Amino acid sequence: MSKRLPLAFPPAGYLCSAVLILALGGCQTAGIEDVTGALGSKREAAARVDAKAEARSNMDALRERYRARPSDPAVAIEYGKALRETGQRAQAVAVLEQAVLAHPSNKALLAGYGRALADNGNFQQAFDVLGRAHSPNDPDWRILSAQGAALDQLGRNEEAQQYYAAALKIVPDEPAVLSNLGLSYMLQNNLSKAEQVLGRAHQRNQNDARVRANFALVLGLQGREAEAEILVKADLPPDQAAAKVAALRQLLAKKQQRADR
Repeated sequence: MSKRLPLAFPPAGYLCSAVLILALGGCQTAGIEDVTGALGSKREAAARVDAKAEARSNMDALRERYRARPSDPAVAIEYGKALRETGQRAQAVAVLEQAVLAHPSNKALLAGYGRALADNGNFQQAFDVLGRAHSPNDPDWRILSAQGAALDQLGRNEEAQQYYAAALKIVPDEPAVLSNLGLSYMLQNNLSKAEQVLGRAHQRNQNDARVRANFALVLGLQGREAEAEILVKADLPPDQAAAKVAALRQLLAKKQQRADR
């Protein structure tokens, strides 16, 4: 069965938040828009909408700048980011690939290219390119975490966890990395370990809606729905809280249906 997951790498390197886990039935799958849209906060959803709107408004100007200077790394990075934010993933890959061919040693360009590849579902290539984006003598924890996320999407969870461990040596208890690590354990159906790690992430940053959603999911997967619902409803008006709880219950019901097969 295909393990292709649409994945984005925000600056903090989060794995897709609140991944829909079907590992109990031998399969893992997720839809980032469905899941983050269901469990993410209104503020974060609005921020994503605002970012996309801003990217679209700047797109014409960026396109003209890129046409005028297609080999300029800074322009390519900015244009590629705007393409990614507006859902034009394949075009973002094409733009950044051309720039990398012209500047194969530009670390920032390689990082952007790796993220674009991951957005487009090219996880192995993304992992390889991200590996060229930093040097062992000067490691970047965000890139290490992003590489771990790519490995998780390839089903290589134990390898992914080594990358998260390396990132955590640079930034101990960084919630973004802990969130990825916890989700990696979830993909292995190691729910007790996932709860422990995601609990640490939540303790370190209780205001991060994505960390909170991930923590709620692992609690729900263990049958602790009441605790999960408290987390999901945090800081939300009653109508939105009800919608988020319904979304969580739907995710858990799908997991249970899969486990029963």
